[in-house]
Amino acid sequence: MKIYTTLHIGEFHTNYCEDFYVNEKIASNERLIAVLDGCTMGTESVFASILYGKILRNICKKKYYEEFISAIPIDLKTKLKQIIEQLIHETKLIKNQLGLETNELLSTLIIGIINTEKSEAEFLAIGDGLICKDGELIEYEQNDKPDYLGYHLSEDFETWYNLQNQRLSVSEFKDLSICTDGIFTFKNFKNKEKQKTDYEIIKHLLVDNKNSEFDNFLDRRIKFLKDELDHVVTDDLAIVRIKTK
Repeated sequence: MKIYTTLHIGEFHTNYCEDFYVNEKIASNERLIAVLDGCTMGTESVFASILYGKILRNICKKKYYEEFISAIPIDLKTKLKQIIEQLIHETKLIKNQLGLETNELLSTLIIGIINTEKSEAEFLAIGDGLICKDGELIEYEQNDKPDYLGYHLSEDFETWYNLQNQRLSVSEFKDLSICTDGIFTFKNFKNKEKQKTDYEIIKHLLVDNKNSEFDNFLDRRIKFLKDELDHVVTDDLAIVRIKTK
């Protein structure tokens, strides 16, 4: 199994990349992957996506250790729920410790757990973004008014979680990607007549395999879009792509 990642600041952003990604081992045959997109209208929006990402990385380290001391297997759906509950719990502690406002904790999140042996995965999307499974596109679009995890920190977790409908179960995948909505923002400013469609961009980054032998495969393909096709990403972009072969 090969895992590719990339993180790019958009042309319209000057100071910080507000996106973030997570790619961490959580058990001997499981990985947690996530992409996060901070809300541009939020306060210091880069902070929220990085904070959630750092908390998730720490949770992964703890879960990986727990596997060695517990012989009780946990299915992917249950484990994903546990991780999100722990993410919310730890975020609430930090929010109180730092006196943070809700507007400082706005970030979208696509999060999933991959079974690397069985090529199975469970996902939850909070807000917008895109999942691509063997060329099939599952887009979560909320009309520029995405839901944010930060809105729900004070709610009863069980009630909130049971209302989440942006869930996805994946099995027998060969090529699986998650990405923030920056993938829809590539523009050709030099020649608008040669503007590529969203699907052409998606196919180039999430479906095509040329140069996939390189670890920086996705960076190379984004560079090709810029240098050869004059297409630049205008919003921030985070991608995690997994190929089983």
